[in-house]
Amino acid sequence: MKNIRNFCIIAHIDHGKSTLADRLLEVTGTLSAKEQKDQVLDSMDLERERGITIKSHAIQMNFEYENQAYILNLIDTPGHVDFSYEVSRSIAACEGALLVVDASQGIQAQTISNLYLALEHDLEIIPVLNKIDMESAMPDEVEDQIIDLIGCERSDILRASARTGFGIEAILEAVIKRVPAPKGDPKSPLQALIFDSVFNSFRGIIAYFRIMNGTIHKGDLVKFFATGKEYHADEIGVLQLKQVPRNEMSAGDVGYIISGIKTSKEVKVGDTITQVSRPCDSPIAGFENVKPMVFAGIYPVDADDYEELRASIEKLQLNDASLVFEPESSVALGFGFRCGFLGLLHMEIIQERLDREFNMDVITTVPNVSFKAHLTSGEVIEVHNPSGLPDPTKLDFIEEPYIIAQIISKGEYVGAIMTLCIEKRGVLQNQVYLTSDRVELTFQMPLSEIVFDFYDKLKSISRGYASFDYHIAGYQQANLVKLDILLNGDSVDALSTLIHRDHAYSFGRRMCEKLKELIPRQQFDIAIQASIGSKIIARETVKAVRKDVTAKCYGGDISRKRKLLEKQKQGKKRMRQVGNVEVPQSAFLAVLKLD
Repeated sequence: MKNIRNFCIIAHIDHGKSTLADRLLEVTGTLSAKEQKDQVLDSMDLERERGITIKSHAIQMNFEYENQAYILNLIDTPGHVDFSYEVSRSIAACEGALLVVDASQGIQAQTISNLYLALEHDLEIIPVLNKIDMESAMPDEVEDQIIDLIGCERSDILRASARTGFGIEAILEAVIKRVPAPKGDPKSPLQALIFDSVFNSFRGIIAYFRIMNGTIHKGDLVKFFATGKEYHADEIGVLQLKQVPRNEMSAGDVGYIISGIKTSKEVKVGDTITQVSRPCDSPIAGFENVKPMVFAGIYPVDADDYEELRASIEKLQLNDASLVFEPESSVALGFGFRCGFLGLLHMEIIQERLDREFNMDVITTVPNVSFKAHLTSGEVIEVHNPSGLPDPTKLDFIEEPYIIAQIISKGEYVGAIMTLCIEKRGVLQNQVYLTSDRVELTFQMPLSEIVFDFYDKLKSISRGYASFDYHIAGYQQANLVKLDILLNGDSVDALSTLIHRDHAYSFGRRMCEKLKELIPRQQFDIAIQASIGSKIIARETVKAVRKDVTAKCYGGDISRKRKLLEKQKQGKKRMRQVGNVEVPQSAFLAVLKLD
């Protein structure tokens, strides 16, 4: 056990984690030349296309140092704020972390939040300065930032370039010297923590675990703590590029278990595996259930696919434990699910994965956050969906979630960033200059304001030089109203939103204008209205397609023409009573991109 090292790589998005992992695998000889490719651990097509890591990936490497053979278990983690739950799980399975900082960009918001996650779990932090071969690198300045942040010695910081392979040996040496070996007793009862799982259509569910105490053998009868179910360990093994079966594994090891589990509800991330013959006393503490921030309805385009969509979401949930969902129905869209996501990118990725991995065509409604509605009776209910808002007569007040946002950027963009945050009802709480031209702004703002397009706007006004991270800071009372969109007097529940009263008029106006462009013309006039309660605040009309009925009247009395037009008008009126309006899928998507 003293020769095992478990460590993860944490960094802000695009600071070179996956490339560094590639070099480590290359230097330790884990990959043959044939298997070598860029971002080898990013196994999803989606990850490669977007150049981001979405899932944590575990892999085992063997390395010889001073005539001793060492086993290094590396977990590569995502860098985007929406996937910080993946990072927290990886950290729980490790004793050390490589904190990678880009030498040309310096410390970013996500670097700081990931560092705090690692420090909470008492991990040994090894700071690595990456991309020092770039012309824009500022190694000395960035080293000063790292020393300010974690209070280490200058000699503790390793300089490396993942692209050229410079400094990789030094990183491996530092991992062996500085990261402590796993603690645990191979002879005590088995305790293994599940930190991830994946569905395989031939073998059932494969759970990835880290053994804290005890030993597991192939064929053992094991029990899962949270569900209380018992299974035979058909196959156990370690994770290299492929799964490598082993006959026994003991404390400190990271690996996988296949026990022929078919239903996804029976495996929970954060659960503890123990032996039936010698069970441990208590499960491993560490994971709390994740709280989703953004809610949206996901509906099948074809109503018959409802059950199939449920199965697909369940399989996806195995691989992404931060996705939560419950059934709901809508008048406009039929049966579907209300899903909770960690952020907008997370929502987009889930949509893409449903399409690619399960061939599911889905419609996604307007995303919103969860509110607390206080009723006059004193009861408090959580509202995830605008249609779930109680009657205004019973409602006392609504509270919405607030966040503390940290934005790190260059000094020259401070004015534009402040304007954007104040527009979004933000309140400046702190402003700190980290160096002469890097500033950290701390704002308190409503979560609902950043759900739509905040991140995109922040990136464009700062020319990509702003990094953004946030954490929840409780609920505050808010002046919110429910904005409904009516088509021909009928409310389309999938388009209704809860919005701040000050923004309701302009938002309703823009929605009506946008829908007017998107809804195809019918044989009758379509009235598009935005309303708050019974008060209409905006209206647009999609004009009817009309035949020129007066074309055959040459000259003659005007009353003949008028009679024909009047007849046509009556027909249009009758048609409007029986006609119904189909809302195209593009209308639901357009709401997300209102600008």
